Amino acid sequence: MATTSKLLTYEEWLKLPEVEGIEEVVNGEIRKMPPNKILRADTVENLTDLLKAKLDSKTVQVRVSTFGLVILRDPLTARVPDIAVFIRSNVVEIDGYIHSAPELIVEVLSPANTRAERVEELRDYESLGVPEVWVLSPEALTVEVLQLKEGRLATTALLREGRIAPLHFSQAAIDIPAIWPK
Repeated sequence: MATTSKLLTYEEWLKLPEVEGIEEVVNGEIRKMPPNKILRADTVENLTDLLKAKLDSKTVQVRVSTFGLVILRDPLTARVPDIAVFIRSNVVEIDGYIHSAPELIVEVLSPANTRAERVEELRDYESLGVPEVWVLSPEALTVEVLQLKEGRLATTALLREGRIAPLHFSQAAIDIPAIWPK
């Protein structure tokens, strides 16, 4: 006999206790993820440090995967980006979670990520109106830059070297080799 699981609502989610590790909710279903492996964690840390050093913390906030970004309330979808860069005055916080699009999201791939998961995640960011997403591959040493054009995130560059700057923060140009752990 087939059973259907009940989808988690926004109101139910708010009542859940905070947990260790990373959890996202996609279309009402909780997805638990293992802790980041060291290569991925070091990549996130390196880029976060580089961005924070070049951005004014009074007006711009660089958040690391320790917060929930609500994409939809029904069906509930809440993501945990590896890095998100917000203009502080644009942040909409409700019930302790962010409900507004950051100016930049950075996702660091792990070997376990599937293509379908990546496409689903990018569609969620599109629906929120995120103007730019960087997808980093520490294994391939590449940065894929996607920008929102006509409501869709489209790849505008695939970089292995040179400098990269967020669309809305040109002062934060980063040398690509500095992103990768040594």
